[in-house]
Amino acid sequence: MKTIISAALISLAAGSAAFAAVQPIPGSITYDNANVQLEKAPAGSTFFHTFSNGDGRDVNEVYKVNADKTVTLVNRTISNAS
Repeated sequence: MKTIISAALISLAAGSAAFAAVQPIPGSITYDNANVQLEKAPAGSTFFHTFSNGDGRDVNEVYKVNADKTVTLVNRTISNAS
């Protein structure tokens, strides 16, 4: 019984993480090209990307470099100042 409950909780957590993934928006590095690759960045490292979203607010994104040198958008914040 404990095994079934544990498996159900793990499945729920995995599904929630995929559902809550940050989606690219216009201006994001991966917006029109999800297969962006970096040549020299070490796997597991992160980097920032900042751009204006068109209404005067700054968008700050954090990307993670994967083992295959592709990047994944992991976080986004939008400034409140306009």
